[in-house]
Amino acid sequence: MIRKRRKPIDLLTFIFFSLCLIFSLTFTSFYPAEISQSSVAARDEIRGVWITNVNSGVLFLPGGIQRALDQLSQLNFNTIYPVIWNRGTTFYPSASARRVTGRFQDPLLNLMHLGKDTLSEIVSKGKQRDLRVIPWFEYGLMAPINSQLVQRHPEWITLPQSYQFSAIPSLKELEDALLPNYPASNRTAGWFGIKNLWLNPFHPEVQRFIEDLIIEVVIKYDIDGIQFDDNFGMPIELGYDWFTRKLYKQEHEGKLPPKNPADPEWMRWRADKITTFMKTLHDRIKSVKPDCMISLAPNPSEFAYNESLQDWPAWVKQGLIEELILQVYRDSPKAFLKELEDPAVKEVRRKIPVGIGILSGTLSHAVEIKQIQQQVQDVRDRKFKGISFFYWETLWSYLTPDAPRERRRVFQTLFSPSPS
Repeated sequence: MIRKRRKPIDLLTFIFFSLCLIFSLTFTSFYPAEISQSSVAARDEIRGVWITNVNSGVLFLPGGIQRALDQLSQLNFNTIYPVIWNRGTTFYPSASARRVTGRFQDPLLNLMHLGKDTLSEIVSKGKQRDLRVIPWFEYGLMAPINSQLVQRHPEWITLPQSYQFSAIPSLKELEDALLPNYPASNRTAGWFGIKNLWLNPFHPEVQRFIEDLIIEVVIKYDIDGIQFDDNFGMPIELGYDWFTRKLYKQEHEGKLPPKNPADPEWMRWRADKITTFMKTLHDRIKSVKPDCMISLAPNPSEFAYNESLQDWPAWVKQGLIEELILQVYRDSPKAFLKELEDPAVKEVRRKIPVGIGILSGTLSHAVEIKQIQQQVQDVRDRKFKGISFFYWETLWSYLTPDAPRERRRVFQTLFSPSPS
């Protein structure tokens, strides 16, 4: 795996993590940098961070959003990518989600904020602090088996080759026959290891639902853009469901898809269908808000295509993407630099702004601040457009390997204001 997915946590761990975050947000302050370093003007560089709900309490704690944005603003960050879609539910009040799933936003978020619109708060408070707000469609086409989305629409799920049901499978068939051998990639979610399934990106009802969610956010909120990521595709093993096999036969003189999921033509056919769907979303977004930037945070190109049928270089060539934040979550300096020198990345940089996603840590994988500092410098040395960190809690909380004070000192140095 290229992207390091978060390890599921239990409720007690979540509570502990949240208490640590409260302490970090409430009882810490900032200290001026004591070392000098050549800096880059904020207006010339993306200085971003992803804000997620997984292994994270910032969206749920009273006052957590405001304090987090205050800290980011004080340290001269300028971009946030807050989650709006995860685990088959939205993180904003959604009429589109209510129509399909019966829920209008994440139940825990709804409980903690008494039904208030958290995304609206993020947008308004972010604007007040001169932060670009680019909502993040995090889970893409994944949804947990126990989500209302899958429970109500099992016919929307795409399947591996070993389960060629002769008709649309029932939910029981999915649970009994499918799950034990469903592709392992990214299949766990939530506190109890609930397995994720994948929505079929070729199914017109799935496309309509995803489009409705995206357009709803674009129209309703004063956002700077919308971001898709590595999950806006599907594992190469999938595509053998009843609907996709029927569609393939219609376009191939009655022939069934190849049994080998890595067959080049079969891969290209599915990847092109996903690209076509992306073009539909692009055109629809631009029709309602022309100045809404479309951002993508993918894995490196070879992995993205071979594992997830996501041909993002083609998306850039077709003008579907206006900003790319490449996930380069590597501990090895050699491996990190290798991805920065990828020919596909060099080609894309001639067309659109390209930033680099840097891992600041996860609950199960700590990252020292020295590594973060060096990777930021490596990105700047190669004149990329900027950086975004995955994810908020691991920037400088009390669960990091270095003292929070030291981590904030380094970030303040990295992002210190430079002369106009």
